[in-house]
Amino acid sequence: MIDVQVERRLAAILAADVAGYSRLMGEDEEGTLAELKAHRRELVDQKLKSHRGRLIKTTGDGMLVEFSSAVEAVKCAVEVQRAMVDRNASVRPDRRIEFRVGINVGDIIEDDGDIFGDGVNVAARLESIAVRGGICISRQVLDQIDGKLNFPCRELGRQNLKNIARPIEVYAIDVNEEGSPATRVLSAANLKQEIRYCRATDGVRLAYAKVGAGPGLLKSAHWLGHLEYDWDFPLQRDFLLGLASSFTLVRYDARGNGLSDWDVGEFSLDAWVKDMESVADAAGLDRFPLLGFSQGCAVSIAFAARHPERVSHLILYGGFAVGANKNPNFSAADRERFAAMKTLMKLGWGSDDPTFRQLFTASMLPDATREQIDAFNELQRLSASAECAVRYLETVSDFDVRPLLKHVKAPTLVMHVRDDRRVPIASGRDLAAEIPGARFVALPGKNHMLLSQDPGAPIFQDELRRFLL
Repeated sequence: MIDVQVERRLAAILAADVAGYSRLMGEDEEGTLAELKAHRRELVDQKLKSHRGRLIKTTGDGMLVEFSSAVEAVKCAVEVQRAMVDRNASVRPDRRIEFRVGINVGDIIEDDGDIFGDGVNVAARLESIAVRGGICISRQVLDQIDGKLNFPCRELGRQNLKNIARPIEVYAIDVNEEGSPATRVLSAANLKQEIRYCRATDGVRLAYAKVGAGPGLLKSAHWLGHLEYDWDFPLQRDFLLGLASSFTLVRYDARGNGLSDWDVGEFSLDAWVKDMESVADAAGLDRFPLLGFSQGCAVSIAFAARHPERVSHLILYGGFAVGANKNPNFSAADRERFAAMKTLMKLGWGSDDPTFRQLFTASMLPDATREQIDAFNELQRLSASAECAVRYLETVSDFDVRPLLKHVKAPTLVMHVRDDRRVPIASGRDLAAEIPGARFVALPGKNHMLLSQDPGAPIFQDELRRFLL
C-alpha cells in the first residue's frame, strides 16, 4: 500500500457565481462574456490582489478563491458587491451581471493546484442560496469576523444544504450600508420588525416576528414564507404593510421553511397546529384574531376548533379543507401529474434555473408581471430546500379538516379570489358553507397570492378592517 501524504489546512473559502448566467448568455452570448471579463479585470482581480486572495479556478461564470483570513475574504466580497451596484446603475435590470457569494471557514485539501473538502463544498452551497448581489456566510465565518468588522448580518437560520450532511447556520451580510432591503422597506413605513425564536413541543426551533402597532393579529405560516425575504419581494410587501398599518402583526416561519429549522423529523397537520400554539404563547397572545393564508387555513381551522377560547375572529384567505390526496375528484391522471411534479422538485428546486419552480408560479400568479414572476421564483428557491418542499407538498395533500369545520366557534370571514387557478373558489365556498355563521366574500382576480395591482387587494384590506375593527 502506498502512503500518500495529504496536505490539509484551515482556510477561508469564497465561492461566487453570476445569478441568471444561462439566461444572460442565451440572450447575448458575446456581450455577456465581454461584460463579465471587464468586471473581473477592472474590479474583481484588483480586489482579490489587495485582500491577498488566491484565485484557485474559474468555471465559466463562477470562481473559487482561498483566503488566509475570513476578515479579508468578507471585506473583499463586500467591496466587490458594493462596487457592482455602481457599475450596474445604468444597466437595465434584466441585463445586469450580479454576483452571488458564499464564504466559509473550513479544512481543505490541496491537490495539483485545486482545493477540495467539506469547507469548499459548504462555501459553494452558501453561494447557491445567496440573493442576487448578496453574500451568505457560515457561523464559522461570523465567529471569525465578530468584533473586527461592523457589517450588519441577518440570521437566516439552520439550513440543509445540498449534499452537506449537517445543517449549517447561515447568515446574510447586508451589503448596502443602509441595511437590508427589508429594513429599508420597513423604515420607509416607520415600522420595525423584531425577530425572535421559540421551541416547538418536539424541540424544533421556530422563528417568529412582530411588526406594527395596535391589536395583535396572528398570521398563519405557509409554504414559501420567509420572515426576512417576504419584505424584500414585491409579492408580500404591500399585503404585509397593509396589515401592519392597523395591527401588531405576528408572523412565523413554518418548520422546514424560512428562518425556522429545516432539519426536522415530523411534518404533519398536528405538528403545525402545535407550532402555532408555541408561537402564540411565545408572542404573548391570549385571545386574538387569526388569519389563515392558503394551506395555513387548514392549520388555522384546526387551531380554532381546538382552542375556541383563544380565537376572537377567524379570517381564511385562499384556503381549502381537503388536500388533493383526500379529494374524491382527484383523478388517476391528476395523481400522475402530482408524482411527476414531485420528481421535478427533487431534481431542480434549488437550481438557479427557475424552470422547476415556474410550475407553481404559473398556477399561483397567472397575472403577475415579469418582475413579480422572477421574484416569486427566487423566493421559492430561498425559502425551502427541495426535500422540505416535497415533504411540505405531500403533507398538505393529505389534509382533511372537514370534520372540524362545524366546531369553529369564532366569527369567521372567508375570502377567495374568483378565478384562483391554484385553489378553485369552490373550496372557499365549501369552507364558508360548513363553518357556522361564516361570511363569504369573492374577490375579483386570478392570482392565488394578492398582488398590489389586483382589483381584489383593496377590497381584501377593507373587508378585513371592517370585520376586525
